[in-house]
Amino acid sequence: MKLGEQRLGGRAADELQDLVLASSDLEEFLGGLALQAAIWLARADRHVICAVAVTRPRKPATIGAGSPDVLELEQLQSQGGEGPGITAMAEKRTVYVRDLTRETRWPEFCQTAASGGHFAVLDIPIELDGELDGEGDGERRAVLSAYARRRSGFTAGDIVTAENVARQVSRPLRLALRIGRLQGARDDLASAMQSRTVIDMAIGVVMAQNRCGPDEAFTLLRKASNARNTKLRDVATSIVASIAGITDIQSRFEL
Repeated sequence: MKLGEQRLGGRAADELQDLVLASSDLEEFLGGLALQAAIWLARADRHVICAVAVTRPRKPATIGAGSPDVLELEQLQSQGGEGPGITAMAEKRTVYVRDLTRETRWPEFCQTAASGGHFAVLDIPIELDGELDGEGDGERRAVLSAYARRRSGFTAGDIVTAENVARQVSRPLRLALRIGRLQGARDDLASAMQSRTVIDMAIGVVMAQNRCGPDEAFTLLRKASNARNTKLRDVATSIVASIAGITDIQSRFEL
């Protein structure tokens, strides 16, 4: 057993699995993960606040943190594109800053962290495989960050423990990402079905008003959408809402 592995205990996997199942979305899971990681990394003589950040292509970073000020620090890194967490993810290596008041690589982050009473930070990349959406590791990244309120707040043993925690959370994090992707696909499908339904209803209204076939009715809807520079679904929704008595309409549908 490597140094630090005994800190996690045999219930770690069960706790992580329960966290995945109990979370309603990725952000909630990351928040719970940050709190759990802080428990694993805490010592009687040192308080630790953790955060977990995930970056994905074409999406804003998703962050869970154990406190509002640490969340703000993680968002500062994400928005600015630099910081120890960004470096840990990009270079896939552990980054440990013993004294943020002396660090010169990320001045804005270090000054903000130190002014908030965080003087040391430890960032561990979390390995994510490339199976999700067929994208590679370089496009989907995650990092576990631990903040201490004293300089040199982490020992060599603490670093090994944190790296072990990052390994432990890798699989449940991948599972949470996959669940989130499936939920997103489900929501997109539901939205598409809803759009199709309201468009079909609007086509029926136009057919009745203009005594025409479905193809001509759809062409009229599309022309109205283009003429008004409005989405087809929105045009259809306004027609159906009008027929339902929500708004006034003319007796015939005209461009």
